[in-house]
Amino acid sequence: MVASASEQYIVSRLGGDRHAFNIRDIEEIIKMEHITDVPNTKPYIKGVINLRGRIVPVVSMCQRIGIPETPAGRSARIIVARHQNEVTGIIVDAVEKVTSFQEIQPPLESGETLGLQYMDGIGNGPDGLVGILNIHRLLTEG
Repeated sequence: MVASASEQYIVSRLGGDRHAFNIRDIEEIIKMEHITDVPNTKPYIKGVINLRGRIVPVVSMCQRIGIPETPAGRSARIIVARHQNEVTGIIVDAVEKVTSFQEIQPPLESGETLGLQYMDGIGNGPDGLVGILNIHRLLTEG
């Protein structure tokens, strides 16, 4: 499958791996800030932040897709994503760049691949292969 040159993606690091999100689903990227815990939520929901007067739930992407979490370092960011007229913060280890892919292949058909159900494909770009995650499936399934 050939990717559209006009489609751009945010490439981020998660637990040592590189993943990408379609830029059209991203509202903004902010530095990691204090997250207020919310009891009795799913384990991958870390809590909420106050983003300029708006209460935004925050999700640990590592926990969501089943990869080991690393402690939040100085490069950790919260990607604020739009989904069904709401916004949700997604914690990533770092944001690397905005890019487009020359080619996007379907995700591997291996049941052993973590987070496979959340992937749209594998982007082939100048820096190698990157898993493309579908924000809408990440935030609605399970």
